[in-house]
Amino acid sequence: MYEETVSRDVIFEGRVVTLCVDKIKDCYGRDGSREYIAHSGGVGIVALDAENNVFMIRQYRYGVSEVVLEIPAGKLERGEAPLECGKRELTEETGYQAEEFIDLGVIFPTPAYDSERIYIYLARGLTYVGQRFDAGEYLETERIPLEKAAGLVLSGEIKDAKTQIGLLKAKALLESRDSARPPVLQSL
Repeated sequence: MYEETVSRDVIFEGRVVTLCVDKIKDCYGRDGSREYIAHSGGVGIVALDAENNVFMIRQYRYGVSEVVLEIPAGKLERGEAPLECGKRELTEETGYQAEEFIDLGVIFPTPAYDSERIYIYLARGLTYVGQRFDAGEYLETERIPLEKAAGLVLSGEIKDAKTQIGLLKAKALLESRDSARPPVLQSL
């Protein structure tokens, strides 16, 4: 199964997304069109302190008109490696750097019409170096025990998809006694 892009009409090009209408040909030779959002992607970090508390961010999210509780995260810049983005966002939003990062995988939040991929990492061995918020970024940082945060996912209080997946994968990884530990991507 596949669809080939025949042509692309860019409707809007913004700072975060580009809206396109693509003409396609499917694997059976049929013509069609797809509304498509091009997005550079992002990174989410499940940052755990020595007591297994996870750093969480509260910030207003315009798209859902709510204050959302989520893991530190941010948009990939053009040409930026996901791990470098994660390190940057962790420091900007929490003020911490990590000694090790473990890859928890990549998710496609809305693959039917959006190219966004979110890379998720577990960060441990934290050292405080000071927060560096982006201009216009207003958020609150708090620590929540990982067990409680996972409970907030299951109760529906945490609604953000990357946060749900990151927390539950980190918890499962740390509780797993049967699987080998995944490779550390970087140790300082």
